Amino acid sequence: MLQSHYSLFDSFFAPTRVLVVSEERLQQAEREAKQNQLDAIDARINELTKYRTSLSAELQKIAPANSVNEKPGSDLDAMDGGTHDG
Repeated sequence: MLQSHYSLFDSFFAPTRVLVVSEERLQQAEREAKQNQLDAIDARINELTKYRTSLSAELQKIAPANSVNEKPGSDLDAMDGGTHDG
């Protein structure tokens, strides 16, 4: 009965594997890798654009239209009749 021993020594001195690839196949693989990266970036841009649009719409719903030129707290000043700037 054969026992297979596996040690770090065996993996370190194992024969190396050499792959021979034509220049055309190497260039094709590089093009495909770059195209995959570009597709992933485009997908992420689309996701972020959709998220930005929805966030902007939510912000428009939350922010009152007349508060663009008013200072913060002016609504409370109007309620109590004060003009405190602090």
